[in-house]
Amino acid sequence: MATRTKKKVEETEAAEEKAPVKKAAAKKAAAKKKPAAKKKTAAKKKTAARGRAKKGDDDELPTVEADAEEEVTPRGKGPHYLVVVESPAKAKTIKKYLGSGYTVKASVGHVKDLPKSKMGVDVEHDFQPEYTVIKGKEKVLNELKKMAKSADRVFLATDPDREGEAIAWHIKEELAHPDALRVTFNEITKKAIQEAIAQPRQLNQDNYDSQQTRRILDRLVGYQISPLLWKKVRRGLSAGRVQSVAVRLIVEREEEIKAFVPVEYWTLDALLEGPSGPPPFKAKLSKLDGKKVELKERVFTESLVAELQTASFVVAKVDRRERRRNAPAPFITSKLQQEAANRLSFTAKKTMTLAQRLYEGVPLGDEGQTALITYMRTDSTRLSDDAVKQVREFIDGKYGKDFLPDEPMVYRSKKSAQDAHEAIRPTSLEYPPERVKPFFEAMGEEDMYRLYELIWNRFVACQMKPAVYDQTSADIAAGRATFRASGSTLKFAGYLAVYGAGLTPEEEAEKEKAKAAGDENAEGADAVGELPVLNDGDALNLQKLLHEQHFTQPPPRFSEATLVKELEERGIGRPSTYAAILSTIQDKKYVEKLEGRFRPTDLGNMTNEMLVKHFPHELDVTFTATMEEKLDQISEGGANWKSVLHDFYGPFKETLEKAEAEMRDVKREEIKTDIPCEKCGNLFVIKFGKMGHFLACSNYPDCKNTKDFKRDAEGKIVMVEEETTDEVCEKCTKPMVIKRGRFGRFLACSGYPDCKTSKPISIGVSCPECKEGYLTERRSGRGKIFFGCNRYPDCKFAAWDRPLAEPCPTCASPYLLQKFSKRDGPYVACPNKECDYRREITEQPGGPGGSPEASSAA
Repeated sequence: MATRTKKKVEETEAAEEKAPVKKAAAKKAAAKKKPAAKKKTAAKKKTAARGRAKKGDDDELPTVEADAEEEVTPRGKGPHYLVVVESPAKAKTIKKYLGSGYTVKASVGHVKDLPKSKMGVDVEHDFQPEYTVIKGKEKVLNELKKMAKSADRVFLATDPDREGEAIAWHIKEELAHPDALRVTFNEITKKAIQEAIAQPRQLNQDNYDSQQTRRILDRLVGYQISPLLWKKVRRGLSAGRVQSVAVRLIVEREEEIKAFVPVEYWTLDALLEGPSGPPPFKAKLSKLDGKKVELKERVFTESLVAELQTASFVVAKVDRRERRRNAPAPFITSKLQQEAANRLSFTAKKTMTLAQRLYEGVPLGDEGQTALITYMRTDSTRLSDDAVKQVREFIDGKYGKDFLPDEPMVYRSKKSAQDAHEAIRPTSLEYPPERVKPFFEAMGEEDMYRLYELIWNRFVACQMKPAVYDQTSADIAAGRATFRASGSTLKFAGYLAVYGAGLTPEEEAEKEKAKAAGDENAEGADAVGELPVLNDGDALNLQKLLHEQHFTQPPPRFSEATLVKELEERGIGRPSTYAAILSTIQDKKYVEKLEGRFRPTDLGNMTNEMLVKHFPHELDVTFTATMEEKLDQISEGGANWKSVLHDFYGPFKETLEKAEAEMRDVKREEIKTDIPCEKCGNLFVIKFGKMGHFLACSNYPDCKNTKDFKRDAEGKIVMVEEETTDEVCEKCTKPMVIKRGRFGRFLACSGYPDCKTSKPISIGVSCPECKEGYLTERRSGRGKIFFGCNRYPDCKFAAWDRPLAEPCPTCASPYLLQKFSKRDGPYVACPNKECDYRREITEQPGGPGGSPEASSAA
């Protein structure tokens, strides 16, 4: 390792020559002064030696125990280095791989940022940013400065992306150390860490400028449009360069759905029996008079059915071929988020939080803190030669040579990919899922295990042979009609032996494209089951003609997976920003997630309408994607960051001034109606509040009557009457009604505002914990529905799934839970983890919170 000066090197070499004498003297002195410490140190060394013996390590650098206290090596006893990372977990993992001359400390994220109290960007002087130490980070910085003073060199080992570069840059500025260098690594393994430390570099100015430009752009937009929304709509709202475009996509999809006009169409299938007899198989009408057919009317379809009843069904052509299904590429960030949403029902935020912990390290018993995956923010499908070699050996050993391609599989990244890091993969094949599962179970981290297993399986699968199907397609002639029957059987599992048969988002997209292009094979590509043995000319027996009416469906609302896919395809944001975007638009109540799908709220619709009207350029999808490309160009040294900001800010400033003068003032807006108030006779007006638009008496404040309303298909106002109940108010004996507030539904006295009595609504289940209260439906501060005891905070029982008032027939638990999964639909299960009682239910769970998706609505 390098030290600061040649003189220092010479001093070190001289010290090493005298080391044996000094060490002996030091040991003797230590034995007299601190016998207890000596025993403790000896025990630690013995433990470390056992750990090295187990792994077969031949460390060149002494191992530091993961839980060992940090000690600064005294000056004169060899060089000392300070390594700065972002998180304590990451620091703990890295300690294992560095010698006793290293202190590893965490900055706990950013240490400096633009001030919250003002914009912090001097637009008059080339957008000079004003960075300040983040409140609460003074103590961390002071500790780092103190350690840096006694260090020969500082290694800045923050995350290997642009944001990590910016954090490293700010730390270097604050520490003011003359020998501070940048180190980056894609995985936290012994080899990667030691190679990075051995090959440090200077900080990258271009990467820093790119990240700084992103931060300034977001500040210019957010800190100038958001106050406008506070003034015109509601305090606390925010606008963002990327988040507002994401809301726009959801709003426009909802408008497409509302404007969609269903079109009638029919399908016609023939249930046929082959020469060998039952079982029958189904064939689908594909052509009429040699042309692709579309059945649009009942009359025509029924006349065709009558015509074909007497037709002879004969096999015209049989096509037998092998179909190969190639393994998917290893995970990039966006694909990991999509697959975790599809297969595990995880939100993007949850996926990235768990992946961050897997990257930084988790405790694995005697092996200590161990990183299990490579860096999880990447847009590259590239894999290192070492990783490919290891996984090929693993496949050969576990599955056999039949599953191993002759050459390693190489996957092409998108043109826009930065390719700065490898794909997401396990750091080592020494930690298969079955080996680490007990540690995750002990921590209560089953979801983290499921994500690790998904990443492991995808990585192994990407280097395996394709799955091979025997696919049979038969064209069947019947008069002037042609029917098509398809079937396939799995001939060779290939990568499916690891990754399962479910279609990936990429495969779903390819299938939809093929169908849209009129590919006849697209319909049967995922057909399962064998057809009977059929040959050209075989006569078939018609069992039944099945004709069914359908209507075209509108485009589906976005799920987390499909929204991430849409953002990625349109070039909006970057992999590291998707989770934050999805969280923010829900936290700000612009959208809500119902049954796993995003819908715009009243607030989201109105805010989007105003922003698109007054900031059409800034909220244009193409403009947002182009700005991402410019940030990439800055990072690559192809564009000047100040020029990019000047090009943006000139037109933006003019638009902002115009919007300030012309944007409608929703706060003070009162839209007149012809609906009279039943209490005072004055007309209602439409106002906007925290819960969206509502009807309020125009005689306010003398009359405080308000009503909820909705609009019918013709746009007319329809009053939403309050739900009445059989309960009476305990104070004034008037009937209690159900009202809706910030935290969900509740019971309120119908005599309001004279009587302000209110209480939670019971779901009919006694509290299983305190046995005194009852369970109520509640909504968290972030909008998630849950079920808790009405005696809170005296009783803190809570459940995300709806409890049912029936005991478990297996273990006698006093209640059951109503659950929902994408794969299996609604079901009832016991809350006791040790009990496996479960039963399916035929209907969608009733009431809010019946599914994980509903309970995570925000």
